[in-house]
Amino acid sequence: MANYKMTNSESEEQQTLFQWAEYMIHAYPQLALMYHVPNGGARSAGTAGRLKAEGVKSGVPDICLPAPSGIYHGMYIELKVKPNRPTLEQKWWLEQLSNAGYFTCVCYGWEEASSTIEKYLSLHDGERYE
Repeated sequence: MANYKMTNSESEEQQTLFQWAEYMIHAYPQLALMYHVPNGGARSAGTAGRLKAEGVKSGVPDICLPAPSGIYHGMYIELKVKPNRPTLEQKWWLEQLSNAGYFTCVCYGWEEASSTIEKYLSLHDGERYE
C-alpha cells in the first residue's frame, strides 16, 4: 500500500483519505463517487453571504459517498481530529440523514474513515452496519 504521512489537521486528514480512496478505487469502484462538501473554512462576509444564497448550509457532513450498500441509500462522514467534536448543527444533520436512510458517522482521522468506508461498502443487501 502507498505510504501515507501522519497528519494533524482535518484538511490534511481529508486529503489523505481521498488519496487512499484513489488508491483503493480498483477494489471499490464506488469510491469514484465520493466527494467533499466544502462548507467549512474562513471566508469573507461577501463570499459567505453568496454561498449561503447558493444553498450552503451549516453543519452538512464533510464527505458524501452516494453509493447504496446494505440497507442504506448512501454514506455521510463528518471527519474530525481529536480533540474536536461535532457541533450541534453537525449532529442535527447526521441525525436527519440517518433518519432518511443514510449511513452516517463521525470518524476521527483518515484511518478510521477508510476502515469505516470499507466496512460500509462490504455490506450485503439488507444488512445493517454494526
